[in-house]
Amino acid sequence: MRKVPALELRKVSYALDGRKILDAVDWTVRAGEHWAILGPNGSGKTTLLRIACGFLWPNAGGEVRRNGETLVNLPELRKSIGWVTASLAAEIPRREPALETVVSGKYAQMGLFSWPWDKPTRGDYKRAERYLAQMGAARLKHQAFGTLSQGEQQKVMIARARMTRPYLVLLDEPCAGMDPGARENFLASLEKLGKNIKVPALVYVTHHIEEILPMFKNILILKNGRVLAAGKTDALLRREMLRKLYGVDFDLEKKKQRYWPIPR
Repeated sequence: MRKVPALELRKVSYALDGRKILDAVDWTVRAGEHWAILGPNGSGKTTLLRIACGFLWPNAGGEVRRNGETLVNLPELRKSIGWVTASLAAEIPRREPALETVVSGKYAQMGLFSWPWDKPTRGDYKRAERYLAQMGAARLKHQAFGTLSQGEQQKVMIARARMTRPYLVLLDEPCAGMDPGARENFLASLEKLGKNIKVPALVYVTHHIEEILPMFKNILILKNGRVLAAGKTDALLRREMLRKLYGVDFDLEKKKQRYWPIPR
């Protein structure tokens, strides 16, 4: 029996103040697939993620199916789809140890607190430690979240997002604002994580071509709220496609299985 898609958007449109932010977007993510979403600022990438997570509804038409269902329980949905973004990191208590930050993900809380009848178990903490270790961040577990670098915080937030055992994790421009060294360190940890067959489907949103790691075999390319292309990354990342996307002529150089744009 064929498995239902983890996420399916059918002709999804979203409008704000009379302007289409997304226009008839079709996109399907199957279990275990890793996708990159590429597009310039203002192309609708974050709006697409917010719709995927149930924070927005396609108010201008279309249908969203998650694990084959159209009508969902929102609290449960937000446990089954993890969303990692810089704005969430700003809401974590600065003095909270990183390990507790990860455990808080089990309850979808900003800051770990528990009720007498529902306290984190020893198993929860062990699993949180394992997720940190898989991000190369085991040594951070006792460090206050607010003292971590931006790259370290993002590693902790990915571990946190996995605590509900989601089937999909969305990474919204996780490298924004990082210096080159921090970015490469973070991407190396993410690439290592992606090789783990038990990791949920990952979707990485960016407007930087060079951040698209080899693990992201599939790509969705957005421009002005429309799908410019969707399919296999190696087939679509071409000079002609980038010209359509950015209006600038680039050469593409491939090094260590990553693409680097070079202006002509």
